[in-house]
Amino acid sequence: MKVFKFGGTSVGSVETMRTVMNLVADGEQKLIVLSAMSGTTNSLVEISDYLSKKNKESALGVISSLEKKYYNVVFDLYQTKEVKEQGKKVLEERFEVIKSYTSGVFPEEGARALLAQGELISTALFTLLMQESGFNALLLPALDFMKIDSDKMPDSYFIKEKLNSIIKKQPKADYYITQGFICRNEAGEIDNLQRGGSDYTATLVGAAINSEEVQIWTDIDGFHNNDPRYVENTQKVDTLSFNEASELAYFGAKILHPQTVLPAMMNGIPVRLKNTMNPPDPGTLITSESKTTGIKAVAAKDGITAIKIRSGRMLNAYGFIKNIFEIFEFFKTSIDMITTSEVAVSVTIDDSKHLDEIVAELKEYGKVEIDRNQTIVCIVGNMIAEEKGFAAKVFTSLHDIPIRMISYGGSKHNISVLVNTNDKKATLQALSAKLLNTL
Repeated sequence: MKVFKFGGTSVGSVETMRTVMNLVADGEQKLIVLSAMSGTTNSLVEISDYLSKKNKESALGVISSLEKKYYNVVFDLYQTKEVKEQGKKVLEERFEVIKSYTSGVFPEEGARALLAQGELISTALFTLLMQESGFNALLLPALDFMKIDSDKMPDSYFIKEKLNSIIKKQPKADYYITQGFICRNEAGEIDNLQRGGSDYTATLVGAAINSEEVQIWTDIDGFHNNDPRYVENTQKVDTLSFNEASELAYFGAKILHPQTVLPAMMNGIPVRLKNTMNPPDPGTLITSESKTTGIKAVAAKDGITAIKIRSGRMLNAYGFIKNIFEIFEFFKTSIDMITTSEVAVSVTIDDSKHLDEIVAELKEYGKVEIDRNQTIVCIVGNMIAEEKGFAAKVFTSLHDIPIRMISYGGSKHNISVLVNTNDKKATLQALSAKLLNTL
């Protein structure tokens, strides 16, 4: 059984919902993961923000607009009066939950429960659409089997055992439909896998049912070798290894959630990225091994802060770096890049929530310098760190770009450079003109 995942733009309107139905309804059994309709999650976040600020009137205004939008969807989506009424009942139930948070104190877990309503609505409406069209479709509520632990990590064993048990107990369906993104935490409360988590859901359930392939359908035809927002004439990448895809996703390629690849990689399940608007295109296939060597693509990750710790105590001292890392560990802040010299160590982080506390602790070990508004540009491929002369080609192509840090040799799939965000566009364009188009 294959797993198909569709994002918010793919189910963002009546027309696209019908397009998705026609794509999946090919007679082959599959599990379909859906996001909320595009725009819904942003509206739910807005409602949550208003409620947290005790602005009930503004929250009710957004709720009213969202409710009207969905009633129009139900009116246009279904053909029969009976199914229209079923769709209205779905909306009544969901919006009753949403409106319940406008009275009384807005609890912390309320924001997470509100966010879940988008996926709960889209999957219920889509299941009704397939059933009305004569297809044997069945809704599998993700809140019955998707679970994260105390570290916010998926409980893979629970997911596998519970999902397979649910499928066995249900009447056999041709098309199983479930929600992406949402889950329960260890306390049993409604939670989520963070923005973009529907991709993660797809590979988690794919691993749980030992799927033959996970297909992630979006509005573009796969990974491109550079960011088309900044570089013209980018080209699609036909194949990637799991390692290459992981690097690209982590370092800024928006088409894939950074954690998506891991469940598929651990279980050897191919992942294919396809375009809902161009189904015949094979997209990008991600598998265990890369079939070609050399550079594949470039990605950029913004919002980076560089931290340099300079200290004479570091010279010939063991344990210094360990002490530095323990500070970041204590504040649960991950490090992206690191470079060292005899008297200094520089690291980058993408989460500055605890930056002030981290800097205060680091000052115990030496002088601390902070550079904000930095971007990591990641050059990804197979064996590129072992290819003779490759590093020279990379740095020659960037001879006009001020480079703050370089990471080379930590992975054979990745060379990363840190630049000021103002230089990002020029960096991507230089790599495209002088490296991607010449290798």
